[in-house]
Amino acid sequence: MPHRMPHPLLIARALLSFTLLFAGVPSSQAADKLAPAQVEFFETKIRPVLINRCYECHSQKSKIVKGGLLLDSKDATRKGGESGAAVVPGKPAESLLLAALQYDGLEMPPKGKLPANVINDFAAWIKMGAPDPRSKSTVVASGIDFVKGRTHWAYQPITLPPLPKVRQEDWPQHDLDHFTLARLEAKGLQPVSAADKRSLIRRATFDLLGLPPQPADVEAFLADTSPAAFSRVIDRLLDSPHYGERWGRYWLDVARYSEDQAHTFATRPNTNGYRYRDWVVSAFNRDMPYDQFVRLQIAGDLLGPTKDDPYEHLVALGFFGLGAQYYKNTDRERALADELDDRVDTLTRGFLGLT
Repeated sequence: MPHRMPHPLLIARALLSFTLLFAGVPSSQAADKLAPAQVEFFETKIRPVLINRCYECHSQKSKIVKGGLLLDSKDATRKGGESGAAVVPGKPAESLLLAALQYDGLEMPPKGKLPANVINDFAAWIKMGAPDPRSKSTVVASGIDFVKGRTHWAYQPITLPPLPKVRQEDWPQHDLDHFTLARLEAKGLQPVSAADKRSLIRRATFDLLGLPPQPADVEAFLADTSPAAFSRVIDRLLDSPHYGERWGRYWLDVARYSEDQAHTFATRPNTNGYRYRDWVVSAFNRDMPYDQFVRLQIAGDLLGPTKDDPYEHLVALGFFGLGAQYYKNTDRERALADELDDRVDTLTRGFLGLT
């Protein structure tokens, strides 16, 4: 069976598990119950504004807490201060924090009104229920624990773990089977019986191509009684152009691929976006080595043309080029910074296992 790149789906799943690692979010039951998208919205849109524009006057470390309002914890933010509840989840109109940001009676921050897009972010956050992963305790001085940080899974050298011991020693056929069986046995479960050939080719075809098998392919497999029958099925499926379409799709999600730009007042199509999409599909179908797949996307312009395609070193840069493009008018520098932030986030999330 030809060697294939690591499943992008496994990368994406792993990344979701570590979304909060370096975000400075205290572990709590509340954080566990929030959807990853909600946590990300708070961490990227809300928390930075609170820290940079509000904590000076509204945190435990403030020299004078103005209006008795603390905004450095979830409970304090919802409780509010002398004027009443600062945030009422799901009710922007009743949230005094939003009114203050809008300079509607109250004015916060007093040094100048925040940009409209930031105020809109707070309105959207409150409307979605004001998801807040912070613990009940107030925020303490944060710092980077480099010793603990070095234990992060993405920094560890790749090793082959020892095979777990299993009771049904005659069941595993491959090393991976030991891990599967060990988990089953730990739960008091038994493996089901082996799939019949008709079920097997159907599962393999859906898994690798995302399509049902052709009747003729099923009949050919049923008629092939040789020990290599299933290996031949897998080789045929991996050689199909549909393989790259099926599994390249998962990588396109990691690269936040889209064919239009919806981050402006008017949606604009990325008329050449398909070139990056087709390159990803082609990379999977050509069984491109993973290290080359990485280098072309993050530094193709420095590497130069490849022997396979004189332009793919430029097309692969769509990994960065198809990112967010924000409206640039009164706050052009912020928009440029947000675009760069998107690219850094995509790089570290997609290739380094970080956020």
